[in-house]
Amino acid sequence: MNSAARIEAFLEMMSAERGAAENTLSSYRRDLEDASEAIGGGLARAGVADIRAYLDDIAARGFAPTSQARKLSAIRQFFKFLYTEGLRGDDPTGTLDSPRKGRPLPKTMTEAETGRLLDRAAEEAGGTAPDGDRLAALRLHALVEVLYATGLRVSELVGLPVTVAQRDDRFFMVRGKGDKERMVPLSAKARAAMRAWLEARAERPAFAESSYLFPASSESGHLSRQVFARDLKGLAARAGIASAKISPHVLRHAFASHLLQNGADLRAVQQLLGHADISTTQIYTHVLEERLVRLVNDHHPLAD
Repeated sequence: MNSAARIEAFLEMMSAERGAAENTLSSYRRDLEDASEAIGGGLARAGVADIRAYLDDIAARGFAPTSQARKLSAIRQFFKFLYTEGLRGDDPTGTLDSPRKGRPLPKTMTEAETGRLLDRAAEEAGGTAPDGDRLAALRLHALVEVLYATGLRVSELVGLPVTVAQRDDRFFMVRGKGDKERMVPLSAKARAAMRAWLEARAERPAFAESSYLFPASSESGHLSRQVFARDLKGLAARAGIASAKISPHVLRHAFASHLLQNGADLRAVQQLLGHADISTTQIYTHVLEERLVRLVNDHHPLAD
């Protein structure tokens, strides 16, 4: 079995046994095929020196430390698979160090900025949309209210089924990465925005029969992430917020940060975000540290 066949076997295992998403599999494929092409004799036969030389090469090519670490992670998992399946008697990645990388703090928004954004969306949905397109304004209002209420990934948000709004429940189940389900809450404002959108949506015959809450005439059948991101930036600009500062992912971070600032537990936020590992959620520890400092300063008898 050559390297290409073994890469295919690895990807098949990741899909069948671990439920890896299509985007994840595509990323693994690109990284492993790139390494296999760069290493003489193919990746499956590579030794420690070959892989180290490849890592030096991608560093010299200008890949960021985060990209280097991602590629090494894919290679590590590939060799772990080969070793576990008895296709190779050793793991050449065992002694390799991961590239050092800083962990930048996630971009977020203040509670005041988020309030301005949501207020502007509500105003436009109420009839002040700049181009007079009330249907689009109602949709955008529902999108931002639901995103901030739930912290959904943008792909989860735009692909929501219409039944989420039809049930009008305080909670709903969403299927996220790795096909795992989790429960997320809906605020009263988010539910009201969805109801208003649902009524307007029913008046558009092309939308009324769709199984998606946010239908569109696209290949997927629902609103694309790119269209939502563009509309969100436009809304931010009209709310007096720099459009470069905002994206759907920034609103997801705002959801998590504001929960923690107001006393939420880190593990509860992990569950709401759908992070499989608490280490992913720990990018928010700076928020907890700020909260602890504020707690001591406000309540300790000897604080200045």
